[in-house]
Amino acid sequence: MSRFVQDLSKAMSQDGASQFQEVIRQELELSVKKELEKILTTAPSHEFEHTKKDLDGFRKLFHRFLQEKGPSVDWGKIQRPPEDSIQPYEKIKARGLPDNISSVLNKLVVVKLNGGLGTSMGCKGPKSLIGVRNENTFLDLTVQQIEHLNKTYNTDVPLVLMNSFNTDEDTKKILQKYSHCRVKIYTFNQSRYPRINKESLLPVAKDVSYSGENTEAWYPPGHGDIYASFYNSGLLDTLIGEGKEYIFVSNIDNLGATVDLYILNHLMNPPNGKRCEFVMEVTNKTRADVKGGTLTQYEGKLRLVEIAQVPKAHVDEFKSVSKFKIFNTNNLWISLAAVKRLQEQNAIDMEIIVNPKTLDGGLNVIQLETAVGAAVKSFENSLGINVPRSRFLPVKTTSDLLLVMSNLYSLNAGSLTMSEKREFPTVPLVKLGSSFTKVQDYLRRFESIPDMLELDHLTVSGDVTFGKNVSLKGTVIIIANHGDRIDIPPGAVLENKIVSGNLRILDH
Repeated sequence: MSRFVQDLSKAMSQDGASQFQEVIRQELELSVKKELEKILTTAPSHEFEHTKKDLDGFRKLFHRFLQEKGPSVDWGKIQRPPEDSIQPYEKIKARGLPDNISSVLNKLVVVKLNGGLGTSMGCKGPKSLIGVRNENTFLDLTVQQIEHLNKTYNTDVPLVLMNSFNTDEDTKKILQKYSHCRVKIYTFNQSRYPRINKESLLPVAKDVSYSGENTEAWYPPGHGDIYASFYNSGLLDTLIGEGKEYIFVSNIDNLGATVDLYILNHLMNPPNGKRCEFVMEVTNKTRADVKGGTLTQYEGKLRLVEIAQVPKAHVDEFKSVSKFKIFNTNNLWISLAAVKRLQEQNAIDMEIIVNPKTLDGGLNVIQLETAVGAAVKSFENSLGINVPRSRFLPVKTTSDLLLVMSNLYSLNAGSLTMSEKREFPTVPLVKLGSSFTKVQDYLRRFESIPDMLELDHLTVSGDVTFGKNVSLKGTVIIIANHGDRIDIPPGAVLENKIVSGNLRILDH
């Protein structure tokens, strides 16, 4: 057989395989479409339009999921971003503030991502309602910060909460307590998408309800959903109509994400006269942040690359602190007009994150998600700003909670700042073991929060409790062996100590 004929038959068989795949893909899309139509017929009339928007959004995402193959980035095209595309915060701060900062502030809306539950910390209900400091919750601190701004500058900066169907009801109940605060609070819900069976790729849900056996059939599709759900809620247009121009978006559990007037001024009064549509706050990586998404230059645009998108062979390179020095804090400043334009053009492009889950009954499902920062490449004139680490203070675990509850930080008008009494501006490394995972267990194990002003590193493992007025300095490691219990006595000062199984205290 001639080489030409061999090549031709090979091409035909490859073509046949891809045609076959295309037929399967189309059949699968049709099956999903039918399932979604069945689900939609179960929606009560007052929820019909809203449910239809959600299911249409899911269909678009599912269509893209079937089209995409393999890792979504070509590693060879990834470059370090150009020098001027990530500005140091010091340079932006050095410009100072204009006299009319109040009128600049009046163009701002603060948006907090409030879709998450407190389950990873052993709490029921929205994570934003967990007490983090002097009985104040994440939401309390947020409202205090914005009220302080509005009173100080005589402005009207509103707070918008993006809730999920998991957090909406509980959040709305609590909002009544802020009715006398000088902050307008709005809410909208992110979409509710159906989880799909990992094998059949069909929706698990049989109807629109999300109670009973359907509880686990639905999920909020990640914070990348903010653009569509904000637009669909009508709130985006309302705020534009009120003269608002930028949103400052951040996770509600990042206690460092306060309104920064220098960044806002840079957006509203850019030195070169050309406004940025999207600003991402990044900060320098430490060893603890190697998995964080990083800003790169890709095909001539700034692009956020997450670890899930990196081909396996390059994961170590991605984690390297020397090549990719910064990571995304998820503090974002975005033009409202640009969101409206791109949403209407259907031009916001975000990579799909495939998140596998196992439901309580053992069924394997996948949920398709997107991340808000991934849209950076869709906006014009995007910019990264390398901010101090203090603007990234997330509370994901009780180890983080111990830091923010301690005397390392002082609280002023809802904002936490590192205590001036600490000689080094770095945050200590704290690792509390599994006995401390749940907030109620953690609180029970500390009679009072230790003095940590001079602490560098704390590791606690096993059944350990702390008496009142304990002081921890340098490196402290406390390990209770299985079956043993260690009670650190009241008033104890542990400096560079290892405390092990039977309460022997050794110098470290």
